[in-house]
Amino acid sequence: MRQEFYSNGKLLLSGEYAVLDGALAWAIPTKFGQYLQLTTNSTTQLSWKSLDEKGKTWFEGRYELDTLKEIAASAKTISNTLQNILLKTKQLNPEFLTDFEGYAVETKLTFPRNWGLGTSSTLINNIAQWAQVNAHELLAMTMGGSGYDIACAKHDKPILYTLKDTIPAVQEIPQSFSFYDSLYFVFLNKKKNSSDGIAAFRKQKIDTSTLVNQITQLTKAMITSTNMTDFEKQMVAHEKLLSNALGMPTVKSELFSDFSGEIKSLGAWGGDFVLATGDQSTPDYFKNKGYPIVFPFEKMIL
Repeated sequence: MRQEFYSNGKLLLSGEYAVLDGALAWAIPTKFGQYLQLTTNSTTQLSWKSLDEKGKTWFEGRYELDTLKEIAASAKTISNTLQNILLKTKQLNPEFLTDFEGYAVETKLTFPRNWGLGTSSTLINNIAQWAQVNAHELLAMTMGGSGYDIACAKHDKPILYTLKDTIPAVQEIPQSFSFYDSLYFVFLNKKKNSSDGIAAFRKQKIDTSTLVNQITQLTKAMITSTNMTDFEKQMVAHEKLLSNALGMPTVKSELFSDFSGEIKSLGAWGGDFVLATGDQSTPDYFKNKGYPIVFPFEKMIL
């Protein structure tokens, strides 16, 4: 038997960090994601192979099917993480991995692992689909986080996301901006660990209630902007608010102070992609600065 599952990657456009405490966040599923294909066999083992966007193997492992004890693995840390996810999945569904005598699993990313588009969240959602368990529960038991990335993995349209008493609430929204062609995603050439970013945020002495309310209002203002000037105003306000809360400089002041448009960090500050406003010359500006990976908005959003 062969089965295949797919999950969308993600980008968080507003609400970073504050979404953990209930702020309204705006997120988009991306055209990039991850596949999981499985084939059943009679080996009494679970074999696992993970491929990158070029088809190159970046992880391999073999496990005893009944205990998920490692038999062999190419990377211990990755193997431990995978074992934990699979064991937690079995807690949610004790029948998981019991239907057949063996499984061969192959995952395939459609984006580079260092882009930060959701290597872990797409994996967790794919495993949850396979095991028929709640992906948000599985995330909470393993990687943690707000869960907006799991929501993006499941939805094919932009979403508004919030946690209400720790329960995810998701609303699909249309994208009706008339200025899409003035928005770009720029990769900062480094991967930011979301868990590290969350930990740093938790160390700050922040009036959480006030921050949540302010970010929620900015999210609403961003998605209802009718022109680029207004949208940029909300971007700047969002950046300043989090810059003060985190005690970190904005990405524009730190790296691109001579840029004529506006720039907003996305997700965990200090890495991954940023959102920039500009025109047809914008990609050249960033490429000349040493940041060659620039996507027009419509080339990234699903």
